[in-house]
Amino acid sequence: MNMPLVFIHGWGQSARIWHRQSGYFSRKAAVHIPGLPGHGGEPDVPAESWVERLAGVLPNEPCIMVGWSLGGLLAMQLSLNYPERIAALALVSTTPCFRHRADWPHGCADDVWTGFEQGIATHPARTMRRFFALMMHGDALPRSEHDRMAREVADHTRPPTPHGLQQGLVVLDRLDLRPQLGRIVQPVLMMHGDGDAVIPVAAGHYLSEQLPHAAWLPFTGCGHAPFLSQTEKFNAQLEAWCRNISAQQG
Repeated sequence: MNMPLVFIHGWGQSARIWHRQSGYFSRKAAVHIPGLPGHGGEPDVPAESWVERLAGVLPNEPCIMVGWSLGGLLAMQLSLNYPERIAALALVSTTPCFRHRADWPHGCADDVWTGFEQGIATHPARTMRRFFALMMHGDALPRSEHDRMAREVADHTRPPTPHGLQQGLVVLDRLDLRPQLGRIVQPVLMMHGDGDAVIPVAAGHYLSEQLPHAAWLPFTGCGHAPFLSQTEKFNAQLEAWCRNISAQQG
C-alpha cells in the first residue's frame, strides 16, 4: 500500500481501540490514529469544532480513512468537506443518523439515549463499562475474552472527560447525513456485524444502498467492533481492499 491510513475511533473510546490494527498496518503504510476531543487525553473542544479539529491532523496527501461508529460519521463529513484529501472510506459499524427519528427507525431509541446522558452525568466510569459490554454483545466469544479485550483497550489510556463524552453525544444528536450521501463519491467499504447492538445492521445496509460506490462486507456472529472480535478477518479484508484502492489511485 502506498496511501496513508487514518483510523478514527468512536464515542467513549480512544486511539487505543485500534491497537490490533496499528502494528499490523504500520508495517505496510503510514498510519495515523488521532484521538477525538476529550478522549484518551486529547483536549476538550466544542462539538461544532470536531470536524475541523480532525481535518487539521490529516496527512498532506490523499488518504484512506477508516471510521468506526461515531468515527464513521465524522469520516463521512470529512469526505464531504474535504473531498480532495480523502481518497476512500472504510466505514465500520456506521450509520448516517444515530438518533431515532420519525422517518428513521434504525436509530437509538429515546429511552436508551436518555440513559447515556444520565449515565455520563452521574456515573461515567460505570456507563463506559456498560457501553463496552453493549459493544461486544452479539459476538460469538466467551465472556472471558470480552473482559480481556476490555483490559487491553483500557491499558495505558486516560478515560474520556465528562465534557468529551457530552460533546460526543451532541455530535451524534445533530449529525444526520442522509440527505448528503449521494455526494460522497469516494469508494467505500462497508463493514458491519450482523449482531450489532449499538448500530443495527439495517443502518449499514441503508448506507451501502445509498452511497454511490459502496461495497458491503458482513461479519457473521459479530457485534459492534469486528476489528476486535474478528481481528484476523478484519485486517486481511481491509488490507486487500486498501491495496486495490491504492493500485487504482496510482
